[in-house]
Amino acid sequence: MPVIVTSLMLALGQLTGPKLWRILAKSVTLTALIVAVLGTGVWYGLDWILARAGLSDTLFAGSAGLRETASLVLSFIAIWLIWRIVAMAVIQFFAGEIIEAVETRYYPRAAQQARNLSLKQEWSVGLAASGRALLTNIIVLPFAILLLFTAIGPAILFWAVNALLLGRELQDMVWLRHCHTPDAPAPFSRSERFMLGGIVAALLLVPVANFLAPVLGAAAATHLLHRKRDNHAA
Repeated sequence: MPVIVTSLMLALGQLTGPKLWRILAKSVTLTALIVAVLGTGVWYGLDWILARAGLSDTLFAGSAGLRETASLVLSFIAIWLIWRIVAMAVIQFFAGEIIEAVETRYYPRAAQQARNLSLKQEWSVGLAASGRALLTNIIVLPFAILLLFTAIGPAILFWAVNALLLGRELQDMVWLRHCHTPDAPAPFSRSERFMLGGIVAALLLVPVANFLAPVLGAAAATHLLHRKRDNHAA
């Protein structure tokens, strides 16, 4: 646990630096644009579906307003669900810059040994992680609905599932750049992956903090990897 806290504190301290701040600005802008486009598409799509389902303007007085309100509310729920997937997919394409910024400042020897992933590899890793997240959250959704009566149950379920997913994503993001043999195990333990993923998953649910979470997570994962390797070597 102490190494997780230290890694997060170091990452948070570096967020105020110009390198990570520029990456943060680019990633947040791109994420917001993609989510806005998707959210608008969902809004119009839901409005069309509800109209075809019978909630048309001629059904009763005010039906059009009710349909538009329902579509808007559901689209905001959809945006809340897809923000994490889009944000982490976007950060995959800035991961190399984040990791390089952290390693250049704190772990210069490791920075010289890191390998750059090709664009094909970046796309492959990013799409695989996004697909895994989307499919898993869809599978979990019915169980979350069953837990609605508990009020907090759905939030805990989504948090736990995404903690597992994010822990793996963040680990792979860094480890793939330092793993020189395909079967070499990453130095993260399961509990460390879960804790790191859980913290980032929780931050992704908090307004404003959700903008910082992907960059903070990638930077913290970089610190965690190298601090674990250094401790192991010692």
